[in-house]
Amino acid sequence: MDITTVWEDLAWEQGGKIVYLILDGLGGLPDPEQGGTELQVAHTPHLDQLAQSSSCGLLEMVGPGITPGSGPGHLTLFGYDPLQYRIGRGVLAALGIGFDLKPGDIAARVNFATLDSAGKVCDRRAGRIATDDNQQICQRIREQVNLAVDYYFETVSEHRAVLVLRGTGLRGEIQDTDPQQTGRSPLPPKAQHPEAEQTAAHVGAFLEQVQRILNHEESANTILLRGFEQYQPLPSLVDRFKLRGICLADYPMYRGVSRLIGMDVPPPPGGLQGRFEGLKHHYGADYDFYFLHVKQSDSRGEDSDFEAKVAAIEAFDQLLPIALSLNPEVLVVASDHSTPATMGQHSWHPVPVLIHSPYVRADPVKHFDEFACLQGSLGQRPGLDLMGLALAHAGRLKKYGA
Repeated sequence: MDITTVWEDLAWEQGGKIVYLILDGLGGLPDPEQGGTELQVAHTPHLDQLAQSSSCGLLEMVGPGITPGSGPGHLTLFGYDPLQYRIGRGVLAALGIGFDLKPGDIAARVNFATLDSAGKVCDRRAGRIATDDNQQICQRIREQVNLAVDYYFETVSEHRAVLVLRGTGLRGEIQDTDPQQTGRSPLPPKAQHPEAEQTAAHVGAFLEQVQRILNHEESANTILLRGFEQYQPLPSLVDRFKLRGICLADYPMYRGVSRLIGMDVPPPPGGLQGRFEGLKHHYGADYDFYFLHVKQSDSRGEDSDFEAKVAAIEAFDQLLPIALSLNPEVLVVASDHSTPATMGQHSWHPVPVLIHSPYVRADPVKHFDEFACLQGSLGQRPGLDLMGLALAHAGRLKKYGA
């Protein structure tokens, strides 16, 4: 049985508020030269104090050995089984910038990237080009590329953009062209289903024209596509769990996943301080569920910058009292996946979590990190469990059975 359907049956509109503070890519691995993981090294007095009056544990986001993308990781946190709701990053990116996707549209996430003289990818992010430069390049592409179907090519942020195809007979089963590592050539947009051949041909024609346009660019001289998906709306948090939600995030993809499940998504707050101030501003009668997203912990992990990831965690800790001052019935600190700086990429390692509520069984955990949390009362459990626990601690689930 899918436990989330039981939560749906038991959910009611009464109960307390739930605040999710999600540090993207929070989990790490010990660095011998640094003396531990990023969380162990970081100075986090507020997180540590909060852990001492909370239930702590580790979450395995998708399954043993599976490295989650940010989309599946966040869907898991919100109570959507990522093995059932498989959403491509392209759809999330399009929704994240407010693009008006229609059912049946095909969306793909785009990275501007750098090819060397041999045609191999030497930088998958084109030096994280400025968003202004991205917008200028996107404009040139829109002006010069012609396809047999309608298409939209829009800036997301920095080196990221989104491609949307709209027309009849389109399918989303297209192989990523992003090889996911440097030193390799981009992959062809191969159809992974016979009925997707026509769509793959449209993508191939798009890439061929774009490559001619970008050949003379110094850094952003190619594009890589991944996360092809055909858009279909999902049931909302209100429909499933009677939660009116709001998203406080700057980065488009996380705004997209929030919009996908029916949260309100106000304009980007602008910076971490702005997100916490936005949480305080919006906290009230209009919402039951508050999602605040922290991106820098993931970005710095992907950059293999241990010290910068530590700094991002410490910056979050300094602002944590703003959330604590609201005194929500349930406060969750968690992550969507691990991004150890020692690896420079997402990993399969479980992530630390704490649940703070008047009804928790506080455990002996004194420090919020991967190893201490394993000794907590939540133990190691599937990430999908988190929403059910949050609903229960907020008094938002009726009794099961007589």
